[in-house]
Amino acid sequence: MADQEEVKLYGVWASPFSRRIELALKLKGVPFEYIEEDLSNKSPSLLKYNPVHKKIPVLVHNGKPVAESLVILEYIDETWKNNPILPLDPHERAMTRFWASFIDNKILAAAVKVVYSEGKEREVAILEVREHTKMLEQQLNGKDFFGGDKIGFVDIVGNVVALWLPINQEILGGEFFTPEKFPGLFEWIGKLQEIDLVNECRPPREKLLAYVKAIYESSKNAPK
Repeated sequence: MADQEEVKLYGVWASPFSRRIELALKLKGVPFEYIEEDLSNKSPSLLKYNPVHKKIPVLVHNGKPVAESLVILEYIDETWKNNPILPLDPHERAMTRFWASFIDNKILAAAVKVVYSEGKEREVAILEVREHTKMLEQQLNGKDFFGGDKIGFVDIVGNVVALWLPINQEILGGEFFTPEKFPGLFEWIGKLQEIDLVNECRPPREKLLAYVKAIYESSKNAPK
């Protein structure tokens, strides 16, 4: 890569999607400028660089934008070859993509339903979260990380599980995500917490807790 590069990341402090891009860039040692977005008043730059979805995160590399967090992660790995986060083997790469998508489309989607539902619907959503999370846990299969002996693509994406599920549980009550139910995942979470760069790319817990509580209260008060 050229010596002089311009790398910008448009994100939101509480978003697990932009946080995962921060982590990937830092693991690669790529200097970047972070631009905090206000999603209630989106900047002209965000609308310019992501005119289709108008969402964060957006990575802008030498003036060229890339949107959607999983796409951005692959772009980062293909652009900066050091410290690879995707495996080289084609089948392993395919399975890595599968489980990364599973985290977003199954676990995270069900967790969002937990926040925005009540009663029986919430019970069903919590059961979904537990079932999907147990499937993910099985992929560790005795490894320190999903990437093997070091943090990789699925670990970066799965960091949302490590941070958001305990917070959702604290707000909603119950014990759907505990060390007793998910010993493998909690051991993995402990190993993630030993990595300084991972901790740097996590939002402050109390601030995030207040943020999620506000979302929860807003959903309760929204017209049905």
